[in-house]
Amino acid sequence: MSRLASLPETWDVLIIGAGPAGMAAATVTASAGLSTLVVDEGPGPGGQIWRAIMTTPVMSRPILGSDYWAGAPAVRTFYESGATYLPSTQVWSLDADGVAGLSADGVARYVTAKRVVIATGAMERPFPVPGWTLPGVLTVGAAQGLLKTSGHYPSGRLVIAGTGPLVWLYAAQLLAAGGRISALLDTTDPGARLAATRSFPAFAASPYLAKGLTLMAKVRARVRVLRKVTALAIDGHDRATSVRFRRGAGSEEQIPADTVLLHQGVVPQVNLAMAAGVPHRWDDRQLCFVPELAPFGQTAVERIAIAGDGAGISGWEAAVERGRLAGIGAARALGISHDSLPSPDAPIRRLRTLARPRAFLDVFYRPAVAFRRPAPETIVCRCEEVTAGEVERAVEIGALGPAQLKSYTRCGMGPCQGRMCGLTVTELMAAKRGVSPAEIGYFRLRAPVKPITLAEIASLPVDGTIVKAVVRS
Repeated sequence: MSRLASLPETWDVLIIGAGPAGMAAATVTASAGLSTLVVDEGPGPGGQIWRAIMTTPVMSRPILGSDYWAGAPAVRTFYESGATYLPSTQVWSLDADGVAGLSADGVARYVTAKRVVIATGAMERPFPVPGWTLPGVLTVGAAQGLLKTSGHYPSGRLVIAGTGPLVWLYAAQLLAAGGRISALLDTTDPGARLAATRSFPAFAASPYLAKGLTLMAKVRARVRVLRKVTALAIDGHDRATSVRFRRGAGSEEQIPADTVLLHQGVVPQVNLAMAAGVPHRWDDRQLCFVPELAPFGQTAVERIAIAGDGAGISGWEAAVERGRLAGIGAARALGISHDSLPSPDAPIRRLRTLARPRAFLDVFYRPAVAFRRPAPETIVCRCEEVTAGEVERAVEIGALGPAQLKSYTRCGMGPCQGRMCGLTVTELMAAKRGVSPAEIGYFRLRAPVKPITLAEIASLPVDGTIVKAVVRS
């Protein structure tokens, strides 16, 4: 029998995601006596940053580092809070009335909550280069997840390419675990390095500078690091066999590779929030869409708040504080007295402190234009195999935005619902039309925002609830 069969239909608070933000929010609301349901796609709490924190076979603490192991007490506190936790469960719809569609064990059903906190976190920014769809090409985040959950890492000739703190963190973790890296191709834009200098004093005053320099030194001591990479392509037929690249204006170089890991930062997961009607805006510093939020994570949709990196990329420490604030806001909205809840003053002060060094990272690791707007022959939409050139030709014959583009190319209509192509499409269309990404917008999203089988839909109760959901989608 599915775990959803005996689940109550109504809840005070529904929290979607059990990462740092979701667990922090749930701990506040459940401790306040509110019925709290936490739904998470993962098999255990922790999100991406603390993935498999209670089950990882990597027991040598220096390998994954102190930031990872900080998740263990957070998970224990979450378990003790009294919240109901549903792992390995997917949320495929959410509406403004707090009605959410869940699926688990091949069965789907609806639950309704008076308040919803979306804490689905971040995803890796698309990195469309020639050959990125070949077997043997993964994201750095996927490889790091494999290390955390199983202790495994790629063997053979491994090349890491990209920019951002996660590149250096994973490289150091892999080396500490016993892995080897043939080369690290650093695609950090030299122009971005220069632009970040004005934000450097605040970053230098934070602990992140020493932490970052230490990681880089560990990697550089054992890995060939090639900087100023301006062009990148992966070759192979049935799988990746080599990486071609160019540094600056130099000639093309090539490195054999069995596995290639790509990364150029993370961006908020917006699909569920957008499908629920939450207004978003284009953030020109982080080059992505972020939700419009009030101080406690509230959105223009009364019942819905957003916490964590889904509210804008700020790191796990800020995610925890945003989660606490979202939990406090939800509890206050449901009538819990202020005296019965934690004070919001400390999280607010902490967020201000954490925001100061963030500006440097956002500018320093801003992905280069060449890796955000690929050449015409490069596949952009992996699901439907639509190239950048096809997107640009659709604009030439009349497509004004991503929603209309679907009629021309089917771009964004595959199983990922635009997650892997949405930002690339927005920037390509904006550049082609000569307007801002804000004017182009994003794909128009609606339920189901994650794949759901016909069998799961058939398992839903035949009443007004399913009729309402079908009509709205």
